[in-house]
Amino acid sequence: MILVADSGSSKTDWLLAIPGEEPKPFKTDGLNPYFLSEKEIVKIIQNQSGNLLAFAGDIKEVYFFGAGCSSPDRHEIVSNALSQLFTEAFVSVDSDLLGSAYATCGREKGLCCVLGTGSNISIFDGTDIHEGQHGLGYVLGDEGSGTAFGKVLVTDYLYGNMPADIHSQFKDAYKLTKEIVIKQVYRTPKANSYLASFTKFLYNIRTTAYAQDMIKRLLQDFIDTNIKPYPQHHRYKCHFVGSIAYVFADELKALLVANNIKPGKIIRQPINDLLEFVLMREQEQQA
Repeated sequence: MILVADSGSSKTDWLLAIPGEEPKPFKTDGLNPYFLSEKEIVKIIQNQSGNLLAFAGDIKEVYFFGAGCSSPDRHEIVSNALSQLFTEAFVSVDSDLLGSAYATCGREKGLCCVLGTGSNISIFDGTDIHEGQHGLGYVLGDEGSGTAFGKVLVTDYLYGNMPADIHSQFKDAYKLTKEIVIKQVYRTPKANSYLASFTKFLYNIRTTAYAQDMIKRLLQDFIDTNIKPYPQHHRYKCHFVGSIAYVFADELKALLVANNIKPGKIIRQPINDLLEFVLMREQEQQA
């Protein structure tokens, strides 16, 4: 059996390939090693993955692609945690950017962007990714991400910059106070996921002038800061993965075309395409 995982800061999608059966999906919270220790990762998988660990003894290969897994020390945290749980398996850990590139580009050259809780971009040369100067995290970067949208929504609400009707809807939905926000953002873990959770509200009001202005403004911010700095960005298709790219795909495609950028695949979750790629690669290696 082969197990593939795609992990962001908010959630992890797992897909188990069982010979002769449909792949089995599992879900856990995000397993970003920038926020979690080895022990915490183990505990989350043990407590949240349903009956996944019932298959642990039969799983021979684990391919984990996750946010925060690009540096060797963070890579080791996840690898050690997975090795404790899947003791019979070969364990491979790579960045979520490489997983997204496999899922969207396949074997073709292209730009691959992540627009979910966080945001990032890489160039895929058909084999490996080449990261740029982006991916600075939700404090310094994450342009166009769910976290970025959440920041604007919350600050607009607290500063009184929302239209009156939208302000009323937001107040009824969340009943936020300055004290609640300060505690959640500055004194509790995963402030990025907390802020990104407010994008559900933005999606619900997406046809309003207020929402459309914000969506286009922040997506353009991602294009300007992440895509355009690459001198050859016009030459290749620009692919996207993540919930923000998916739910605001119409606005995103229109902005890409307006900026003379070729839209590629836009998928919410790379896990199905990623498993397909891994299985195809396995077959090629065995041929």
